[in-house]
Amino acid sequence: MNQRILKVLEFDKIKSQLEEKAVSPLGKEKVVQLVPSHDFNHVIHLQNETDEAFQILRLKGQVPLGTIYDIKPSIKRAGIGGILNTHECLEIAQTMYSGRQLKQFIEQIEDLDTPLLNEKLDNYIPLRELEREIKNRIDDHGHMMDGASSKLRSLRSKIRTSESKVRDRLENITRTKSKMLSDAIVTIRNNRYVLPVKQEYKSAIGGIVHDQSSSGATLFMEPQAVVEINNALQEARSEEGLEIERILRELSARIAEDEAILRSNVEILADIDFIVARAKLSHEMKASKPKMNQDGVIKLRQARHPLIPVDEVVPNDIDLGKDFTAIVITGPNTGGKTVTLKLIGLCTIMAQSGLQIPALDGCEMAVFSQVFADIGDEQSIEQSLSTFSSHMTNIVDILDNFDQNSLLLFDELGAGTDPQEGAALAMAILDHTIQKDARVVATTHYPELKAYGYNRPNVVNASVEFNTETLKPAYRLLIGVPGRSNAFEISKRLGLRDEIIKEATKHIDTDSRSVETMIGSLEKSRKEAEKAYEEASLILEEAQELRADLTKQWSDYEMKKDQLMKKAEEKASKAVEKAREEAEQIVAELRERQEAADFKEHVWIEAKKLLDQASPNLAKETSNKKPKETADAKKKALQPGDEVKLLTLDQKGTIVEQTGKNEFQIQIGILKMKAKRDDLLFIRREEKTLEKPLTSIKGSGYHVKPELDLRGERFEDALQQLEKYIDDALLAGYHKVSIIHGKGTGALRKGVKDFARTHSRIATAKDGNMNEGGLGVTVLELK
Repeated sequence: MNQRILKVLEFDKIKSQLEEKAVSPLGKEKVVQLVPSHDFNHVIHLQNETDEAFQILRLKGQVPLGTIYDIKPSIKRAGIGGILNTHECLEIAQTMYSGRQLKQFIEQIEDLDTPLLNEKLDNYIPLRELEREIKNRIDDHGHMMDGASSKLRSLRSKIRTSESKVRDRLENITRTKSKMLSDAIVTIRNNRYVLPVKQEYKSAIGGIVHDQSSSGATLFMEPQAVVEINNALQEARSEEGLEIERILRELSARIAEDEAILRSNVEILADIDFIVARAKLSHEMKASKPKMNQDGVIKLRQARHPLIPVDEVVPNDIDLGKDFTAIVITGPNTGGKTVTLKLIGLCTIMAQSGLQIPALDGCEMAVFSQVFADIGDEQSIEQSLSTFSSHMTNIVDILDNFDQNSLLLFDELGAGTDPQEGAALAMAILDHTIQKDARVVATTHYPELKAYGYNRPNVVNASVEFNTETLKPAYRLLIGVPGRSNAFEISKRLGLRDEIIKEATKHIDTDSRSVETMIGSLEKSRKEAEKAYEEASLILEEAQELRADLTKQWSDYEMKKDQLMKKAEEKASKAVEKAREEAEQIVAELRERQEAADFKEHVWIEAKKLLDQASPNLAKETSNKKPKETADAKKKALQPGDEVKLLTLDQKGTIVEQTGKNEFQIQIGILKMKAKRDDLLFIRREEKTLEKPLTSIKGSGYHVKPELDLRGERFEDALQQLEKYIDDALLAGYHKVSIIHGKGTGALRKGVKDFARTHSRIATAKDGNMNEGGLGVTVLELK
């Protein structure tokens, strides 16, 4: 893609922001080399890479890239037999360590699917032995460690011993002959330990002069007494240097053995640094992943120009390529037309570079073979080109090279020449590009082009909103509405006399006034329509939320009702079955003992028959039976509490009260409504039963455990079981019971405590002691 166009659209500024996000020199180098791709599959691949890294940043907050160096020159030098220094070796080890940590981090992410990053890191080979070998010999500051070899350890021990001897002897001289010295210190000259001796005591000290002060009054002398020790020290240091060189030669050879792997590894790390940099920029811009297409369709929702500050930028909706292939933006200068033009172009090349775009989710971008732009005044004094000539030069080049897969951006098309000729030229150029099915966005302030979109099937007019009250552009793009010049309104606001404005209007032809009137009417209609649409949208949203809420609550109610009915029936059936078994056992024992001689056989048979009749009908037994909607059920007198069916809605409900002669208020879920008697079908009526007093049941063999285990139960089911269990415990005469709910998230424990506070027959609720289960158990004292 033409570099001039990338510069005009300010893509270089986006790359500068992106370069700041890369942490390694290699990642920054890839940013510098970044250009938009016109390969659709490659663009999809780039976008997916960016999105994977973006999702990791969203979930984990960061990607540990560590310290990555550009080790390619060092690897190359080692490969041709060169000897690397300690810092170069350390950089290789640290880069390998960063890569190994990154590989482990990505592999341990289980919440996200990152196939592209995993594929890259699957090819990363951690050279742990080489990394360990380097770090065992070179410390974090790039110094060769004593333990790098046994010989080096021995040499450094010898050096420290020699240095200690030299210092001891020289410090002894400083104490005994301090008057002969300029300063009582030991210093170093030519890598040998010396003393600062006064000139006049040179002979008294004796030895080798290595240096003197600028005045010549002080000589830096190596006393004869330490010459041999200094020689031994120098010899040991020389041997140390040779040993370090040997170790570095050995390490360099090891690095050369893995040259190919290291090159591959560092390239992988550079790629991932580049990908993560793109994700960081997306996060900073609050950008989103665009859906890419090859159909020339651009669909932006609340798109923001990425180079305008967030507190100043105005989001815009832009559609191009589906219902129309060209947009002509008209209106006055400084209205924001050029910003909109650059926004479309910049978002396009960002998307084709693998960058997410600053817009809401659900946006779409096309992959174009070329993006052409003629934006700005490129007047050239050296080439004697006027503004018009400069624009025409660019436009000629564009018309010679574009095709149907191109995006064309024209700023002030036809400007810089006679208005009538410029407008005609602009329309001819637009007609030519539209006929080839290219995607075109053009700006102009020619009034002749305001009606252009109405005469072409694939063209739509647009304008940038201008506030005549504040005399400032609103930078809001209005698709379908051509722009007004606003010259008279602005002049009036600025204080131009009315008579001058009226005189000016006389010079405007009838057609121009008609167009301006039409535009004004369109703007008014648009604003009214937008207001009505917003109000309707709010009402619709509220209605949809209410409907969804009612549907959910009704569904939950029906499900819970069926579950409770089934549980209650099953529990009653089990209780009756158990009673039957106990009764039969007692009868059998009585017969065996012949204690029931006075009872007739038919009495036992009758009792058993009554017991069988007491068995409840289970839900599964009655599920296939349909309620009989008879005339009697429709005519039956209704009263509050009756369960009925509202025939008009085919929903079940409960009678709340009678509101008229033939009118009732019913409750369906959380919804209350009125209905006529003819629309209601009686289903059943709750029979009132007298409960036995507690005193008649206590001690009568009512069996219930002194503890209830709620672990593993859903929250709502657990509270229902708890409520039933408290009733059973009260009937059984318990004064204290234990509720086992486990620790978990603490939600069930809180629910039990809240239930206890609102129950009239529960005196206290406290956590269990350590021997009772601790925080996993709540002990309830009953009244």
